[in-house]
Amino acid sequence: MIKSAYIHIPFCEHICHYCDFNKVYLHGQPVEEYLSMLKKEFQLSLREYPVDSLKTIFVGGGTPTSLDEKQLSFFVDSIQNELPYDRNAVEFTFEANPGDLSEEKLAILHQAGVNRLSFGVQSFNEELLKKIGRTHRVEDIYASIEKAKKVGFQNISIDLIYGLPGQTMEDFEDTLAKALELELEHYSSYSLIVEPKTVFYNLMQKGRLSLPPQEIEARMYERVMDEMVKHGYIQYEISNYAKPGYESKHNLTYWNNEEYFGFGAGAHGYTGGKRKANYGPLKKYISPLQEGRLPLIETHEVSKQEKMEEEMFLGLRKMEGVSSTSFKEKFGSPLSDIFGQQLIELQKRGLLEERSGTYLLTRNGKLLGNEVFQSFIAV
Repeated sequence: MIKSAYIHIPFCEHICHYCDFNKVYLHGQPVEEYLSMLKKEFQLSLREYPVDSLKTIFVGGGTPTSLDEKQLSFFVDSIQNELPYDRNAVEFTFEANPGDLSEEKLAILHQAGVNRLSFGVQSFNEELLKKIGRTHRVEDIYASIEKAKKVGFQNISIDLIYGLPGQTMEDFEDTLAKALELELEHYSSYSLIVEPKTVFYNLMQKGRLSLPPQEIEARMYERVMDEMVKHGYIQYEISNYAKPGYESKHNLTYWNNEEYFGFGAGAHGYTGGKRKANYGPLKKYISPLQEGRLPLIETHEVSKQEKMEEEMFLGLRKMEGVSSTSFKEKFGSPLSDIFGQQLIELQKRGLLEERSGTYLLTRNGKLLGNEVFQSFIAV
């Protein structure tokens, strides 16, 4: 049963230097038409896959909060009218850019049942924010969080990035300390990945991107893990930390390898045993919907072997790991029969440990997570 929905708003007022998500400059775009077509996509998808009640809704981007008050009202009304969910039981998350949120916008979200905000903070260093193409300033972070709390939000998360160009260990420790002083419910902390088609990628190709050495980046990650635990946060996934009970239920949908709707231009979904991708360019997304068709560019039927691989590389991201019992219940085969060789090898290398039939990343395994995950792909 599908319990989650991701909704993509591709508009941005400014493009960050590291971002490779599907996005366009807001100015001059058919925003209202896009929002109308999103509503149509909700209707068509639910006709194909009816659901009783969604447990999580996540609005990401782009910058969802770049919509003006009128557009935002129309958008959240569409969600309320078309998607089935219980306001008292749903986790309803909105991504936000510090500095974008007026009290009026916050009130619109709060009244619509949005109960979790995720701010793209990235750093508390003013110079670094400019260098990575962020438009907000440090003071905007504090002001936005204060406003959100004033309106009534009690579940706030922020994202941090480490391994940024020119970032020192001291810089990052300062950012981490300032983030933890806020005593928020949830933190995500990711290492910078330089993706193709980004400003940073172009600079790297020209030899003009100076990144911290790998050993410094590893120390930054270790510092996050240690400081979070020290401050009472649970590391429940390789890059995510929460006060008990505030883990992101939506993201756990992905890591538990469960199905979800993906709405919007360039969005990915997983429904009816198929992984699906929507057209990214706005015109190509809008056109099929105008004709009453879903805007799919790609549909892939997931084989049993792929499902088992995904169970491993997604499940091992969680600190609770992958249980041999659950694996056998789900797939009808013992875990050791399918991935025995990989599990033995990774344990020998000190990257995985086994506790009562459950496989978990070791501390070294967390540092070399991608190597662990790749061991299970296309075996």
